[in-house]
Amino acid sequence: MSSLDARLGVLRGTAAPIPHNARTLAALTANPSCERRSLLDAAGIDKDALAAHLDLPRPLRKSQLALDYGIAFERQVTAQAGAPLVPLLRQALSLSVPEVSYEDVNSVGSDDDTSPLRLRRVHTRSRIRRAAHGRSDPRTLLDHPVLRLTVAGHQAYLEPDVIAFQREGVFYVVEIKSFPVIHGQPDPIKATAALTQAAAYVLALRELLAEDGLPPERVSDTVVLVNPRNFTRHPTATPFSAHKQIKNLSRHLGRLRRLPELLDKVPPDTTFDLAPGPDQKPTRPRGELVAALATVRPNYTPGCRHHCDLAFHCRTEARNQGKPAALGTAVRDDLAGIDTIATALALTDGHLHPSRSQKDLTQALRHAQRIHADLQTDTA
Repeated sequence: MSSLDARLGVLRGTAAPIPHNARTLAALTANPSCERRSLLDAAGIDKDALAAHLDLPRPLRKSQLALDYGIAFERQVTAQAGAPLVPLLRQALSLSVPEVSYEDVNSVGSDDDTSPLRLRRVHTRSRIRRAAHGRSDPRTLLDHPVLRLTVAGHQAYLEPDVIAFQREGVFYVVEIKSFPVIHGQPDPIKATAALTQAAAYVLALRELLAEDGLPPERVSDTVVLVNPRNFTRHPTATPFSAHKQIKNLSRHLGRLRRLPELLDKVPPDTTFDLAPGPDQKPTRPRGELVAALATVRPNYTPGCRHHCDLAFHCRTEARNQGKPAALGTAVRDDLAGIDTIATALALTDGHLHPSRSQKDLTQALRHAQRIHADLQTDTA
């Protein structure tokens, strides 16, 4: 075990590490400046368990009804050896071939038993390598493939919906999502989240091909999203460029490789171990856990509430410390260079003399205060 693994193990304590998946990797890019999130994720710490022990509200989860609908829609699209999917991809990717072959990696060697993850990954790697070197049918659709991506020096197993090989030597990732495309336009927030997840698959596929010395261009930045059309269950396929999401995720994964810099800022005995008792219930005093979290710098924004289990803890911290981010990213950005709300108020009412770098911002604050006072007078 390396010294880095040992340090991360101390942070994690006695709990087993939580493996990454495409959804957790996508969440990394939502707040890449948060050192707390970076360390917790790199160590594989169960943030939901921490939040439960601190009795925090959780981010909204999908209902079981929504999950069941998503599974049913995916099965509909991939039914009959991918028959509904083929014409969709032919149109989205301008494929001229009349048909493609189909293989479900979910059951390797058996139609009845689901094969272990590692075995499915080995089979996926073999099929992709053979296709990349022209030794198998280049028009094969792989359903439920398993890829592997290096995250903070460790291997994370990822499961894209479909990999379509290949058009003119280029591989494409296909994501099947149950949110609708209304008049050709998906929900932009959901579409971005889907593309960020797909970016992890693109990077994993490029990592696999790089083992054979093949360039990253062999995997397209274009991701095909398959969604219900309008208010029906009829599928439609739309190509989207995931270049931005791929670049952002790649940059953040690179940042995770610089974990020693973050760990050097944390006291060496810091741990987030919940110290489970014989009944597996946490025995760690909450005050100790709060103090341990305080040793790692967060970067709270209101958007954290949608994707991080510890968001409400970090929000309380930000409010108690008077951080501008507690009022939103727009306020935080507008007050760049001012550490606290109290400082901003003191500059506004003249109780604090601005420094040279704060003069323009102080003028803007005082101008906003005059406008607010005038409005209050008009409505009185």
